[in-house]
Order: sequence, then structure tokens, then C-alpha cells
Amino acid sequence: MIVIRSFDVNKPGHKIEELQGGVAGGSIVKGVLRVGDEIEIRPGIIEKVGGQTVCKPIRSKIKDMHSENNQLQYAVPGGLIGVGTQIDPTLTRADHLVGNVLGQPGKMPSIYVDLEVKYFLLKRLLGVKSKDGENAKVKKLATSEMLMVNIGSTAVGGRLLGLKKGKDDSEQAKIELTQPVCTQIGDKVALSRRIEKHWRLIGWGEIVKGTTMKL
Repeated sequence: MIVIRSFDVNKPGHKIEELQGGVAGGSIVKGVLRVGDEIEIRPGIIEKVGGQTVCKPIRSKIKDMHSENNQLQYAVPGGLIGVGTQIDPTLTRADHLVGNVLGQPGKMPSIYVDLEVKYFLLKRLLGVKSKDGENAKVKKLATSEMLMVNIGSTAVGGRLLGLKKGKDDSEQAKIELTQPVCTQIGDKVALSRRIEKHWRLIGWGEIVKGTTMKL
């Protein structure tokens, strides 16, 4: 399940016995979630330790699930659901878990620190006019430039390390991410470039391979 919202449902002044764990909201992409299941959230807590980035996936249990006002015993792909967990609410409040992936331990996608993407650029920028009144053309990618990469509900910075031709003559780019992302080969990505102080969509792509992080 891709997490697109997360929140703390406890009101100020709640008694300790009444406290509830954090809630993650999103849509299931594949599989089934059931009340009582063990779950893992990746990449989880991202920290810097001795100059290196470390990910600590969060393990918990599903306490309850809701779709609007309906309580669920299990949930399948499609529609929005809220998953009640036993996670410390400070980790879930104010959408802190957005961009994470929730699933069953042992069946989760890997965490990547850089990606190779087969990409396609748009011909013209949307909403940016050139001097002749038409939409401005999209310039080719350049090594070392910074892009914004959207994968699922995650938006991360990415530095272009290199460009090459794939086996099928497709354009491929190697992108170093500013923070680890939980994703898998074949997932779609959107690429944006900073133009006149705004991020503008310049293309899209598909993940071909990448470097995974050891947990």
C-alpha cells in the first residue's frame, strides 16, 4: 500500500488508557491486508549516522481498518482506506509517513539510493510561454543537473550522474537520490526541472535498475 496520508487521531488531553496508535491512509496496490496482520513500513525512519544515511523500517500490527465510516476486517486493491496501527503517533502526525510503502514483512520492495531510468521528455513545457507566444521547448537533460523525481506519493531530489543509450536505443539516465526511496523495477516516475522558481514537468520514465540499500 502506498501511504498518501498519515495522522494522529488523539485529541489534546486524552487519558493514557485512551491513546490510539498512528493511522496511515492510502490505496492498496497489490495483495490483501487483514486486521491483526504484522506490517512493515519502508523506508521508515531516515537518519544520518556518522555521515551515512541509515533507514530503520517500522514494524507494527494492524489494529483496525476503515473505509469512510465502514469498519473493515480485510481490504483489497482499490479505494482509500485508513489503517490503524500501534505506531507511536508522533511518527504519523501531520503526514509524516507520506511517501512510505506499507506491506507484509518479507514481501516488501527494496529501498533504493540511486536509479537508472528509461526516460521520455515532453516536446514543450506546459504553462511556460516563449517569446513567440508558444509553449517553451524542453531542453535535453544535462549531467549534474538537479531534478525532482516523483515515485508513487514520494517527491525526492535527484542529481543526474550520467546519460546513456539502452539496448533498445532508449534514452537512459542514472539519478542519485537525495534520500532513499522504497520502490521496485518497472515503477513509473515523473521528472520535473526548476524553471523560473517553479518545478515544471519535463518528462516521465520507468525504473530499469538501481542500487539498493542494506538494512
